[in-house]
Amino acid sequence: MKTFLFSLLFFLACSWGAVAQTTVPLGVWADDAGESHIEIYRCGELLCGKLVWLQEPQEATTGKPKLDAHNPDPEKRTTPLQNMPVLQGLRYNPSSDRWEDGQIYDPSNGRTYSCYLSLAGKDKLEVKGYIGFSLIGRSHYWMRVK
Repeated sequence: MKTFLFSLLFFLACSWGAVAQTTVPLGVWADDAGESHIEIYRCGELLCGKLVWLQEPQEATTGKPKLDAHNPDPEKRTTPLQNMPVLQGLRYNPSSDRWEDGQIYDPSNGRTYSCYLSLAGKDKLEVKGYIGFSLIGRSHYWMRVK
């Protein structure tokens, strides 16, 4: 009987690990406007993300790399957008089957929002940014880059 219970617990633990693995949105994702690609990667037990591709990586007038010009911190306004972190601190919540309690930075306006990520399909990711409550916010749908 002990062997059966141990085997059952082992099977359930392995199965749960497999389920959790399928909900990890690691990889490169294209935003729904087609303007950028974001690589989502592990940072410890959390998920983070950075800009890895921009449709227009240089300023049209100068030909120099686009910078984080709208950052509220003047010292960071000279940081190039390419490879800049934009997602941080996302923790997996098995009860909601999504990555929550993170933040997303929008370089187009310099604002940081609370966010969560939820797989909406094998290659489709819901990214919801919000202030305060997640019911009030905006969802974007990113597609996996192959």
